[in-house]
Parts: sequence; structure tokens; C-alpha cells
Amino acid sequence: MKSVVLAPIITEKGVSLSSNNVYAFLVSPSANKHLVSCEIKQIFKVDVVSVNIINIPGKIKRSGKKFGKRSDIKKAYVRIKSGQKIAVFESEEEKKDKKVKSKDNKDKKAE
Repeated sequence: MKSVVLAPIITEKGVSLSSNNVYAFLVSPSANKHLVSCEIKQIFKVDVVSVNIINIPGKIKRSGKKFGKRSDIKKAYVRIKSGQKIAVFESEEEKKDKKVKSKDNKDKKAE
């Protein structure tokens, strides 16, 4: 069987939601809440509290006189039990924190 969860969505919004124990994933168009919940439990070994799924229709784009359509996407916002974390998102937050701290240190040295 193919995987339902395709990739984590690591954007500014996605990472900020992780502080509220909500994580965003790109999922298969055929996925439903139950399948997403089961797969997240199996992959990341966390307790899923709720799953919200959003269908995003692809935009129509034009190149010259020809029109095309981007693929439709489906996102799943997964809320996990408080106190648990998913490592993929936490490492991105830590990288951003380190960048901010290094910029602060450079500013202090410049003064």
C-alpha cells in the first residue's frame, strides 16, 4: 500500500502552528482523516487528538496562449497530544532560533 502522508509542510505558518501541537502535512488526494491519523501514529509514534483536512484546488496558469492547471493539493492539519513533539518540525524551529541568536551576537559585536 502506498503512503498517505506525502511530506511535512515546513513553512512559517506550519512551524508556528507546531507550538500549539498542530502539524501540517501534504497528503494523498485519496486520503481521509482516519488514514492520516493511523499513519501519523505509526510513523512518528505520537497520539493523534484530531485531524482537519483541506482541499486546495490548483490554480489556472497561462504560458503564452496556452493554459494549464496546477495539480490540486490536500493538506492535513494534525493535532497531537500535549507534551509530544514531531522531530521534523522541531529541528526547523531550532535552526531559525540559532540564526536569530547569531544575528543578535553579530549586532552586539558591531557595537
